[in-house]
Amino acid sequence: MAAKISFADVEVGTELPTGSFPVDRAVLVQYAGASGDFNPIHWNEKFAREVGLPDVIAHGMFTMAEAIRVVTDWTGDPGAVVDYSVRFTKPVVVPNDEKGALIEVSGKVAALLEENTVRVDLTAVSDGNKVLGMARAVVRLS
Repeated sequence: MAAKISFADVEVGTELPTGSFPVDRAVLVQYAGASGDFNPIHWNEKFAREVGLPDVIAHGMFTMAEAIRVVTDWTGDPGAVVDYSVRFTKPVVVPNDEKGALIEVSGKVAALLEENTVRVDLTAVSDGNKVLGMARAVVRLS
């Protein structure tokens, strides 16, 4: 499958559609089962607070995966992502209530590269905090 976005149709500054990704405790437990990461900071409020966290926090890799969805939804092809890296700057705190947390992600084309690739810079925010820093993806377009 090829990316549905053409290299010829983008320029530096092209904005990707934003994404909003809700996360609650049930999603964290499901992710723990899928990833094998059962660290209690991701599901046990008492333990999380005892180690100095404000509450249960989302897995960093879960947060990273939610953020890249903005890119894969834009391209229409998860295989178009050639490289992806982030720095974790703040945790996504997930309260034990019906609304949970929300990860809001925006992205824009930051550079046109060789071989129909572009660099997309992402911004991920939860509860007013930037949760990922230097979030960048290199994407091969058609």
